[in-house]
Amino acid sequence: MVGVSRHQMNDLSGSRGEANFVWRCKNCKRESSATIKAAPASYEGSDVPKAKNIIEIDTRGLEFTEFRADGEWEAVGTDSGTRFTGIDLADGEWFDYDEKAGDEVSIKDIQWQIRRA
Repeated sequence: MVGVSRHQMNDLSGSRGEANFVWRCKNCKRESSATIKAAPASYEGSDVPKAKNIIEIDTRGLEFTEFRADGEWEAVGTDSGTRFTGIDLADGEWFDYDEKAGDEVSIKDIQWQIRRA
């Protein structure tokens, strides 16, 4: 497993370019890279509950086979505007309580899919 951070840039060898992830094969010395093309897109509470692209990654010489929601995510209460930070989606769900709205809030039934363009 490898991680890709949109906040980290690495130099591509033999080029002036950069990528978020650069990997060089020890055997053939071939270099592969991945670049996150834009910051993750929001999924709004008013969106119809269907699949939505949240991130687009340009890969060169490699292919992703799995996505894990490691790291911290953020959410905003639909009616109250309460900000929730440090959300861990590694288990595929999150539950909390919105004091302003006086109600439970959650993110659940998450599914990830990798699609090739």
